[in-house]
Amino acid sequence: MEASKVIHAIYTDDDVLMSAVKKVKAEKHHIEEIYTPFPVHGLDKAMGLAPTRIAITAFMYGLVGLTVAITMMNFIMIEDWPQNIGGKPSFSYIENMPAFVPIMFELTVFFAAHLMVITFYLRSRMWPFKNAENPDPRTTDDHFLMEIAVHGNENELESLLKETGAVEVNLVDKEAH
Repeated sequence: MEASKVIHAIYTDDDVLMSAVKKVKAEKHHIEEIYTPFPVHGLDKAMGLAPTRIAITAFMYGLVGLTVAITMMNFIMIEDWPQNIGGKPSFSYIENMPAFVPIMFELTVFFAAHLMVITFYLRSRMWPFKNAENPDPRTTDDHFLMEIAVHGNENELESLLKETGAVEVNLVDKEAH
């Protein structure tokens, strides 16, 4: 269950943020989210996030593309409209397959790339005309924001976050936003 009150800790340096994340995790607090103006290398591991499974989906989407390519070329070039090119008619897919390899490769890459992007947007809940969820516009410029759920321990969390180098600590009611 998501807590209604959260603490927003603002940092101005990514190295300070990294050490703060490690310290907060060591104190067994759950970090809801971190907003950064650019990707911070190693932040996902410091937060304890599971590795992404997008590579597995890319492989499956590539197999879908390969299957579509094979099925499409077999139907178009062999069954529906068999062609006699240079006096060499061939009526089997296997005999013509070397000529189809570039198309199979292109459709494999096409399906994997486009379906991965669609999967990423759906999984990230990003779609056109969606309102931004960024709690502080400064995180799009040069500030970093760590959001931690509060469970009646706001004083302890506030002192811990100030120890870690936070330049600003705010208690926020999420339902009010």
